[in-house]
Amino acid sequence: MTQAPVLAIDELSVRFPQAEGDVVPVQGASLSIARGEMLALVGESGSGKSLTALSVLKLLPSHARLGGSIKFCGEELMGADEHRLRQIRGHKVGIIFQEPMTSLNPLHTIEKQINEVLFVHQGLSRTRAAERTLELLRLVGIRDPEKRLGAYPHELSGGQRQRVMIAMALANDPELLIADEPTTALDVTLQAQILGLLKELQQKLGLAVLLISHDLTLVRRYAEKVVVMQGGRTVESGETATIFQAPQHEYTRHLLSAIPTGLPVALPPGEPELLLDVENLEVKFTLRKSFLGKPLEFIRAVDKVSLRLHAGESLGIVGESGSGKSTLAFAVLRLLPATGRVLFLGRELLPLRQQELRPLRRHMQIVFQDPFGSLSPRMTVGEIVGEGLAVQGMKDQERDEAVVQALQAVSLDPDTRHRYPHEFSGGQRQRIAIARALVLQPRLIILDEPTSALDRTVQRQIIELLKELQARYGFACLFISHDLAVVRAFCHRVLVMQQGRMIECQENARLFSAPQTEYTQRLLEAAGLDQ
Repeated sequence: MTQAPVLAIDELSVRFPQAEGDVVPVQGASLSIARGEMLALVGESGSGKSLTALSVLKLLPSHARLGGSIKFCGEELMGADEHRLRQIRGHKVGIIFQEPMTSLNPLHTIEKQINEVLFVHQGLSRTRAAERTLELLRLVGIRDPEKRLGAYPHELSGGQRQRVMIAMALANDPELLIADEPTTALDVTLQAQILGLLKELQQKLGLAVLLISHDLTLVRRYAEKVVVMQGGRTVESGETATIFQAPQHEYTRHLLSAIPTGLPVALPPGEPELLLDVENLEVKFTLRKSFLGKPLEFIRAVDKVSLRLHAGESLGIVGESGSGKSTLAFAVLRLLPATGRVLFLGRELLPLRQQELRPLRRHMQIVFQDPFGSLSPRMTVGEIVGEGLAVQGMKDQERDEAVVQALQAVSLDPDTRHRYPHEFSGGQRQRIAIARALVLQPRLIILDEPTSALDRTVQRQIIELLKELQARYGFACLFISHDLAVVRAFCHRVLVMQQGRMIECQENARLFSAPQTEYTQRLLEAAGLDQ
C-alpha cells in the first residue's frame, strides 16, 4: 500500500472579499511532498508562494476564504477546527520565517522561547525542557549552547538567529517543515550552511520540507522537486534536474534566464580620472569603557583598508556578514568616524568640518538594501527624490523638472511622483531610491546590497538599469553585495574582505576564474560559482 504524502495540496484557492470585488491571489495551486523529501516552491513576488504555505495551517487573516483541498498525512485540514489546528501548529508542522529578528521575541532569552514551544505542546518539566533545548541547539550547530541559553536575539548574528528559529521549528519532532525564504538576508556562506543543515536534518529525521525561495541556485543544489507558481497558479512541477535542464513552461524559462549575466559596462577610453583614493582606512568600535570614559576594549571593524576607484568604474566589495563591507562604505562617506586618508575629487575628506563637506555631499550618494525602510512613508515620491535638491537650494520649478527627468531615467512614469512609497512594488521602490541618488548627478554612488531583498527577475532588471545609467552618466560605484553572481555581472574589480581586512582585490574575470585565497574560494563554492 502506497504511503500517503505528508502534504498534498489540490486546487487551493485563497480569496479576500472586498467591497469593490474579491481579490483572489491564489487560484488553483497544487503540490505534493513525500516523507524525507524537499520540495521548492518558486516564483516571483506576488505569485502566491507564501500564501499557499500559510494556508496549510490557516495562518491567514480571518476574512480569508479558502477552497480546494489540503491534506496532512491523509487528514483533510480544510474543514479542521481551531483546536485541531493548534495541535498541529508547531507540533506536527514547524515553520521557519524569512526574518528571524522580527519572528523572535526581543524581550525573552533564547532558552525561554524554545522552552515555551516544549511547554505548550509536550508539557515537559522545566528540567527536561532545558535538556531538550540544549539538544536542539547542538543539533542546529550552535557552538557552546550552554553559553547561549541566556542570550537575547539581538546578541546573536543573523545565522545564529536563523539556527534558533530552526531549533524552535524542530522542537516537537514535526513531520513537515515549512521554510519561507529562510536565507534571504544571509550571506552566501551562511546560506549554504543553513540549507546544508536543513538537508542534513531532512535526511536524518525523515522530514518533509517545503522550501520557499527565489534563489534558484540554492533550489537547484538542495531540492529534490520544484513547483513553479505564477499568478497564484502552479504552472509546472517535477524533478529539480528536469525542471532546470528542460523547462516546459515559458514562465519557468523566464525565471531560469533571470540570473544576472553579461559583462560590466565598458570603461571610458583613455586614462581614467582617479575619483576616490582610500589609504589605510581604519574604523574602531569601542566595546568597553573605563569609569572615566576611556576605551578599554575595542574591535577593528575596518583594519587599514586601501583602495582606488576611477571614474565610470564599479568596484565590488564582498565578504561574509560582519566582514566590514558596509562599515567601510559609511566611513568613506564620513557617516562613521575613521582614521587614515580618504581623497575624493582631490580633497581630503576626513579633516573637513560638516560645513566644508556639504558641497561634496551631492557628488557622493548611497542606495540602501531595504528601499521601503529608506523611503519616508510620509513623503510623496516627488518630495523624496527632490529632497537633496532642496537641501542644495534649487528652486521649486527646476527641482520638479529634475525629479521628472530622474524618474524617467529609471523607467518610472513621472506622474507617480504624487504617490507614496507603499503604493509601489519592491522593484519600483528600489528604482525610486536610485532616482533619489541619481537626481543630484553624483560622481560616486554606493550601492549597499541593493538587490538582496528582490526576486531574481527584479534583480536582473535593476542590474541592467544600473548598467544603462552608468554607461549614460559615467558615475563610479562601490557595490556591496553577498550575491556573487550579481557582482560578477556588474563590477570591473572585486575586493574581498574578511574580519575587517582586505584579503584580495583583483580584476573581475581573474578573481572568479583564479581566486588567490582559500577564503575567496570558499565564498565562490558557497555561491555555486566555483566551476
